[in-house]
Amino acid sequence: MVKQIEIDGNAINDIASFYEEINRVFMGGESWVMANSLDAFDDVLYGGYGVLQGTQSVVLVWHHIDHSRKALGYQTTRAYYLSKLRPGSSFNKKLFEEKLDALESGRGETYFDTIMSIIAEHPSIRLIRE
Repeated sequence: MVKQIEIDGNAINDIASFYEEINRVFMGGESWVMANSLDAFDDVLYGGYGVLQGTQSVVLVWHHIDHSRKALGYQTTRAYYLSKLRPGSSFNKKLFEEKLDALESGRGETYFDTIMSIIAEHPSIRLIRE
């Protein structure tokens, strides 16, 4: 059976609101919410819990995707990488320096691009962009 899930792209204005929308859409019926993490987002798409639990095939309709693309674009991604490079940060600074350099030189992915790559890695999910 194919399950259809809809994301409201107008609700996504930054990284935090992306996770708010993803939790609203995917975590229905759960007593907990997904962490604000790309790894957690990837895990949710495997379908072991939330609305995807027991689902074999998903049509993911992303309404107003252009709004989300802009909201999670260059500026948001740059600010995200810079936050990982703050003094005292426990993140892999070399990795985030490389990501920032790639982004600033036009070779790197935006946060939105990374989300699209994650979705593409799940063959049971068909994305419809609206």
